[in-house]
Amino acid sequence: MSAQRLGGGEPAPLPPGAWLGVLGGGQLGRMFCQAAQAMGYRVAVLDPDGSCPAGRVADEHIRAAYDDADGLDHLARRCAAVTTEFENVPADSLRRLAQTRIATPSGDAVAVAQDRLAEKSYIQSAGVPVAAHAAIRSAADVDACPDALFPGVLKTARLGYDGKGQVRVASREEARRAFDALRGVPCILEALQPLDYEISVVVARDLRGRAVSYPPSRNVHRDGILALSVVDGSVPSDVADQARGHALSLADHLDYHGVLCVEFFVLRDGRVVANEMAPRPHNSGHYTQDGCLVSQFEQQARVMAGLPLGGTDPLRPAAMLNLLGDLWFDAQGRRREPDWAGVLAVPGTRLHLYAKSEARRARKMGHVNILGADAAQLRERIAQVSAVLGLPDA
Repeated sequence: MSAQRLGGGEPAPLPPGAWLGVLGGGQLGRMFCQAAQAMGYRVAVLDPDGSCPAGRVADEHIRAAYDDADGLDHLARRCAAVTTEFENVPADSLRRLAQTRIATPSGDAVAVAQDRLAEKSYIQSAGVPVAAHAAIRSAADVDACPDALFPGVLKTARLGYDGKGQVRVASREEARRAFDALRGVPCILEALQPLDYEISVVVARDLRGRAVSYPPSRNVHRDGILALSVVDGSVPSDVADQARGHALSLADHLDYHGVLCVEFFVLRDGRVVANEMAPRPHNSGHYTQDGCLVSQFEQQARVMAGLPLGGTDPLRPAAMLNLLGDLWFDAQGRRREPDWAGVLAVPGTRLHLYAKSEARRARKMGHVNILGADAAQLRERIAQVSAVLGLPDA
């Protein structure tokens, strides 16, 4: 079906029963399907994996590679609007779909997020501060770096996530060795920051350019993977205002349509510095499923369908605790099932599992959302759930 258009050329709202499409069958696609279906939409997922989490709940699963022309054309025939659930989908696939369908986000916006060097440039051009950095494309670039970039972090320019493709380097010599270990692919060297804590902001921007933002979540990472996100009012209002303003500015600068997450460092002097962005819903926004009237996934569907954006105020203090595959193994490496009854015995908890076929260490298997009447009660409940699962205190 094709999208109807209003007089000004803007797509008319898609009625319930229309088809929405998503490239990617992971857990973010699964939660998008569930949110869109709750609003009465049908969803088609394109993913090559026959047992992918989103494919199990979608109304149609198109088994094809993300750049398969026939699969993409099938998706376009079926759906009036399409999105993606991960940033490494081929940007040209979204560009192809956008020739005949609403595509949120655009292939151009996704292409920016796929390259850390392009991403840093775009963030800066939006007037948003970033850490001092330099492009590293050869050993000579390492030698030419200013001393102020050490100690720093050397990151591959493409395809790095959850701490992968990143090496901390204390000196120029360590940077040379790290660049060799990363096989000499294009990299970016960023100066380490005097970090106080990390936050992220999820933004939704519609087809007319109207945008809303959620309050910043305060994030804790372990081994480069997000472990805990908390929204309890502990981020000072001036810091929250800076971060939300920066995220909205970046979305406007990109002429972004869809859901965007921007991660920030909060420095010891109170400055807010952008780290990176994700052109999709984000782990740190999972708390919105239970902690806000409208979740980040429903916002994604609303943008695609041309519907008004929803409210973003928290209903009460909330947190998201990430569940990795390590929890499915005891200290001796034997497989076990985590104590879900114990988790759900803690008041204010909701369990979200992704229906992945196999638990593996460091694999994202689900999350627990936790609500409290106030920040103190929320922290107490986070500690209780962590104790049940054998996780370290946040």
